[in-house]
Amino acid sequence: MVFLTIITIGFSIDLGFFSKIKNSMRQNKGENQQIKLKEKDPNVQQTKQALKWTIAWISLALLFSGMIFLGLGTEKFLEYITAYTLEKSLSVDNMFVFSLIFTSLAIPHAYQHRVLSVGILTAILMRVPLILVGAALLERFSFMIYLFGALLVYAALKILLRKEEKNITIEKNFGVKLLRRFIPFSPELKKEQFFVKKNTIRYATPMLVALVVVEMSDLMFAIDSIPAVLAISSDPFILITSNVFALLGLRSLYFLLAGLMEKFYYFRHTLIILLFFIGAKMILSVFIHIPVELALALVLTILSISVVLSYIRSHRLDSKKN
Repeated sequence: MVFLTIITIGFSIDLGFFSKIKNSMRQNKGENQQIKLKEKDPNVQQTKQALKWTIAWISLALLFSGMIFLGLGTEKFLEYITAYTLEKSLSVDNMFVFSLIFTSLAIPHAYQHRVLSVGILTAILMRVPLILVGAALLERFSFMIYLFGALLVYAALKILLRKEEKNITIEKNFGVKLLRRFIPFSPELKKEQFFVKKNTIRYATPMLVALVVVEMSDLMFAIDSIPAVLAISSDPFILITSNVFALLGLRSLYFLLAGLMEKFYYFRHTLIILLFFIGAKMILSVFIHIPVELALALVLTILSISVVLSYIRSHRLDSKKN
């Protein structure tokens, strides 16, 4: 009940926050305020707000972990923290793909928030059943742990062999192909609307296409990330709460990383290592037991090294430019 209350309030704030900022910035409240708005860089202001809210959502997730520690003990606390950290890390890869989707469809920065808002809500509805099914399969069929482990290793190899893309071919997406069978498409972008009417005929706008591609992408990410957290815990409560809290604040995280994505030089390598590690952990679980505290330490170490190396490289490149 506490979890549902926190999440309901949290998502209500998160999904309405940026639209309120946008509307408030449009209001004219006197000449002095107009001057102040002109002096401030909107991108800088939005990045600062996104940073504050990202810290707030992570703090809320950590606060909930304290409740788990007090109510369920140390082991469940460590499982939650590890699953949350892993899911949050894997979600950064979603941010890169979302950025490519919006770039490919020429969706303005001001309209991206609506696609992300709807996408996050449907991601929750989609992931919860997948988690429950995955946990049930692991409990009933012991061999599924090898299948999930192999799936993670395959995902790591796929990323390793994948060429870095500057754009996404929207027309090849299965969801877009299916969408165009049922509704005609118009390249006209009419603010934040998913549909536009022309001569009594309803057309899908690039906003709807972006939403479909985001949903399909998140489904593919879920197929990778859910087996990863199943390697950490088989408790549905831990799996669902860690996943939901990782998705909470995903929109603010996207706007925070929007201008910094090119600085994550080693994130792709980090993702490969994490997936290989978790996949190997599942496949070798019968022979080698890795305690959850050791798994958490390794995940945090891998992430920390990636961030430090990326910062060093970024600093060196900036020094050369200057």
